[in-house]
Amino acid sequence: MRRVITIDGPAGAGKSTVARQIAERLAWRLLDTGAMYRAATVAALRAGTPLEDDQALGTLAASLSIRLPPGSVLLNGEDVSTLVRTIEITRASRFLADSPSVRRQLVAWQREFATENNVVAEGRDQGTVVFPNAFRKFFLTASLEERARRRHAEFEAKGSEIALEAVARDLEERDARDAARAIAPMKPAVDACVVDTTGMRLDHVIAQIEQDVRSRLSPQPLVGEETAR
Repeated sequence: MRRVITIDGPAGAGKSTVARQIAERLAWRLLDTGAMYRAATVAALRAGTPLEDDQALGTLAASLSIRLPPGSVLLNGEDVSTLVRTIEITRASRFLADSPSVRRQLVAWQREFATENNVVAEGRDQGTVVFPNAFRKFFLTASLEERARRRHAEFEAKGSEIALEAVARDLEERDARDAARAIAPMKPAVDACVVDTTGMRLDHVIAQIEQDVRSRLSPQPLVGEETAR
């Protein structure tokens, strides 16, 4: 396995922007795990697969091709980069994230991705479950109010109309579900660096994390960094 940096945290904490920028600055590959679950959600909705049927969702997931070339999300060769960020897909993706069968399939793909690339992996369980032996782990957080403002601005920029109060309510409910999830609940890894981004400009957060990572990078050859199976 190559080197992996994990950036976990709740929605709206800035982890997507931070992960993308860190990957670009290091010239590593970005692993957007949320996009993978969203792409599987697109497939499930199109196929009419019952969203609470774990076995059916697992069968569907195993039949899919989900690829993440730089800047894109490909579902069976189709670019669904814009579609996976819509409100409908965002809300429905929780069923796929809660499916043990889907999660097993996607975790296998995520680990495979990291065998070929130095990776910045962004998600909710990257440092705790997927890459427990990652080179460096971060957990980004922020107040609910700030995260709601950020996510609302993202929706508005994409032309989606939704009230700020509804965004905050969705985030609060999602936080509760993610923290209580039986499989891979959202929480900082014990060896993660927790960064509260409330009131911080994201370029400052990015600079702080980049400095931390570069200070720990060794010019020596990589040895013995393996994913727990």
